[in-house]
Amino acid sequence: MSGLNLDDFATLIERPDSAARRDAEARRARLGPGPGALGRLDELGEWLAAAQGTVPVKPVERPKALLFAGDHGIASLGVSGGPKGGAAELVRATLDGTSTVAILARRFGVGLRVIDMAVDCDPAELPEEVTRHRVRRGSGRIDTEDALSAEEAERAFRTGMALADEEADSGTDLVVLGDLSVGGTTAAGTLIGALCGTDASVVTGRGGFGIDDLAWMRKCAAIRDALRRARPVLGDQLALLAATGGADLAAMTGFLLQSAVRRTPVILDGVVSAACALVGQRVAFRAPDWWLAGQGSGDPAQTKALERMALNPLLDQGVTVGEGTGALLALPLVQAAAALAAELPERS
Repeated sequence: MSGLNLDDFATLIERPDSAARRDAEARRARLGPGPGALGRLDELGEWLAAAQGTVPVKPVERPKALLFAGDHGIASLGVSGGPKGGAAELVRATLDGTSTVAILARRFGVGLRVIDMAVDCDPAELPEEVTRHRVRRGSGRIDTEDALSAEEAERAFRTGMALADEEADSGTDLVVLGDLSVGGTTAAGTLIGALCGTDASVVTGRGGFGIDDLAWMRKCAAIRDALRRARPVLGDQLALLAATGGADLAAMTGFLLQSAVRRTPVILDGVVSAACALVGQRVAFRAPDWWLAGQGSGDPAQTKALERMALNPLLDQGVTVGEGTGALLALPLVQAAAALAAELPERS
């Protein structure tokens, strides 16, 4: 695909500052309560020190939740329990402040940004600042056709990169990443199954809204057929996103990789963001060092992807709703780790 060389990310992405991590470990050994008493909060504080490149850790004061929205043609097969109004309904609820992620973001004082990449509605129905990055109206049905053209995939990926730069330049110090999609977990399961070399049944979950056994079987068959289309393009991650991803997933992947370039930490949400992260790992093996897994949703594909990236979820509340909700729930834990690492006094 012209003009975009994904191999560059492997060179551009560096690991978080190992010297700062060692300094944070040494500082922690001098603080009270004693080492190990705070469990994973110690590990989080040291991770933040390495990501920020500074000791003591700075507080996480300007987090932002970014939600990439899109409809997926595969949902027409009855593989999703999403709303009949599609992703547009999810977007409207978020903008109105009535969705789970909007309520939590308001409670936690977190900025919230919705990006329409492929919502299947008239763009005039949504605010221009939401729709201005839209690549197309709905992504293709991945069991029988490509989700995107090559040009659309590159455009979506570049949009994600540009948004990562915007957030870094504006001072965002941590991103909570989520999706507002209908059919997105089917695309995510396909990507994870393809990259992990597994059968469809291993990566077919019940989705963010829950589906019955018959719908699960339809979803499993859809992922099986999509996997056949994914395997020939496994060597080209942008082609893989075009074949069996979607505009929202391509943008999220570009966002994750460019955020790692810009040294912006990201908390992943559910299976969709995990799938994009797994594609990102295939592009640049150091990239997952910049990401945290917010919570385990119980989706088998998410579990497989996180294991492949050696990311251990911070929470295990079984939240399946998506929308960045699980990742946002983990944010106060990360902020608490930063505060303790910075403010605990040394033992006398």
